Amino acid sequence: MRHSSEIPYFHPHAVTLAEVRPGDLLALSEEDVAGDRWFVVIHAVPETLGTPGTLGTPGTLGTPETLGTPETLGTPETLGTPETPEKNETPGTVRVTLRPPLGGADHDEVLGRGRQVTVACRRMDVGRIPVVTSVDLAGVEFRDGDRVTTLRVVDPHAVEETYVRRWSAWHRDLESLREEPLSDGALRELAGEIAGRDHLVRHHPRPRRSAGGMAPRRVVVTGLGAVTPLGVGVGELWRGLVEGRCGIRELDGPEFEGLPVRVAGTVPVDPATLLPRPQARRMNRAAQFAVVAAREAWQDAGFDGAGTAESGLDPARVGVSVGAILGDASVLVGGDRKLRAKGPRSVSPLTTPMTVPSQAASQVSLALRITGEARTVTSACASGTEAIGLAIDRIRYGHVDIALAGGAEAVVTPAIMASFAAMRALSHHGLTEGSPSRPFAKDRDGFVNGEGAGFLLLETEEHARARGARIYCEAAGWGLSADAHHMAAPDPSGSGVALALRRALKDAGGHVVDVVHVNAHATATVEGDLAEANALRAVLGGPVPVTALKGHLGHLQGAAGGVEAVATALTLYHGLIPPTIGCAIQDDEIGLDVVTHTARSLPTGGDLALSNSFGFGGHNAVLALRRVR
Repeated sequence: MRHSSEIPYFHPHAVTLAEVRPGDLLALSEEDVAGDRWFVVIHAVPETLGTPGTLGTPGTLGTPETLGTPETLGTPETLGTPETPEKNETPGTVRVTLRPPLGGADHDEVLGRGRQVTVACRRMDVGRIPVVTSVDLAGVEFRDGDRVTTLRVVDPHAVEETYVRRWSAWHRDLESLREEPLSDGALRELAGEIAGRDHLVRHHPRPRRSAGGMAPRRVVVTGLGAVTPLGVGVGELWRGLVEGRCGIRELDGPEFEGLPVRVAGTVPVDPATLLPRPQARRMNRAAQFAVVAAREAWQDAGFDGAGTAESGLDPARVGVSVGAILGDASVLVGGDRKLRAKGPRSVSPLTTPMTVPSQAASQVSLALRITGEARTVTSACASGTEAIGLAIDRIRYGHVDIALAGGAEAVVTPAIMASFAAMRALSHHGLTEGSPSRPFAKDRDGFVNGEGAGFLLLETEEHARARGARIYCEAAGWGLSADAHHMAAPDPSGSGVALALRRALKDAGGHVVDVVHVNAHATATVEGDLAEANALRAVLGGPVPVTALKGHLGHLQGAAGGVEAVATALTLYHGLIPPTIGCAIQDDEIGLDVVTHTARSLPTGGDLALSNSFGFGGHNAVLALRRVR
């Protein structure tokens, strides 16, 4: 903050008290000038000698109409001129009523007329300076959401400081963890120390909610489904994550011979065996994953596995939102091989409908007779998270009441593996020394390709509570951004990621101090992990427990956001953070609180968990889930 004398229109100069007028900005000493301690002159009243009964009383002093005007006070004509009769001797003192320039209580000073004081060459409008007093916080019952403000009212250029109570502690900055919050007792002690002439302390209770107006509907998660390299079902996923198991395995098929990298996170069960054969034959592998995972989430939420009508739902009020990059690249590759080997008649008529990335969404809608909408999001590895975010908004704003949202992908094919290897994006670590995918580790050297599907069942809170559904968490908000940096490499500064993080917090109505966990994207590439770490440090500004799941699963591409959202919901529900595997020694440059070795209890002083997804081309998506107490 600049000293008052450095401000262009602020020119302090010395005068005698006899020259002071109401409205003058006054400092009583050089020390006050140096310390920016100023007062506004409200009244200036001569203390006439010998008549105490008519001059020092409230009834006759300090009224602007009779005493505080230049015409009657402090002028040579009326105070101490040679013409004044001896019986009305010139008063030696003046009673000055002073008020802090930013508001506060008045106080009087009795000073000699000839005393030198400093005025600031700036006259104030006395009528606009409020008369207020500090609140005594000793008897106040605090609630989260309350604010306490402190203002050094004697400094005309002071800035008000605000403390907000959140999670039973007082924060000056809700968007940073750098500063230790104050307890209720510490805040009361601080307020007691500074309240007085120089400071004003005020309490602002949390505003009551208004019943009027339309607000976005609250969205909750009531069902979860997953098919991953750790197995089929959410139970297999959660147990594997908490136990620190690795689902990455060797690719031993003849089609993978000769590839420089032959490990991937593949699902250990053929999904076609989990579906009726006639249905499975009309689906690509990614769609099979999607239908199995979506049906699990549907039934986990308490609905009839036969579909919407059997569940007593209006199918037009239910939607599907699926993220996918390619879906299943093998169908198109297989069709091309048949065309080259045997001619056009050998190509199946199902090749085209089974190739499009939207097949997963359409097959989920077919399986459960969902007619509200079936959308597909394609934004590289951020696809699954973005699909969930879009579904949240579709429910919030009344387009549908329920949605199955997540991601599905099956791109562990020779051509895709060869392409990633040519980009030098894949890890060359083997399976003999733990997971080859090593998020945030000092020896990380690339990601491991993977496949699978993960789905959330989202619905309005009112609908969920009316039917007595179990609620895992609230789907509180989400954020998007774009790096605009490179077709594949992330922006090393992490600025785009940071923007998505901030937008997710804002959309959730939350603050940095609410964040208790981050499920990181962390693909184990050197540049990607560091860019994400830079963003997390910039936004969070302090230690928050971070975990990364790609050591367990590999990188599930468009399905990653869906599966990691399932894991984040389970983390909030169970209050337990799975460990990051593959990170034996953390890279010093990461600078995050990465949970490793064993699971850790979720902190209690907050309620938000963030799930990050970032993709080639600079696609950034962040999902904010809130713990339901």
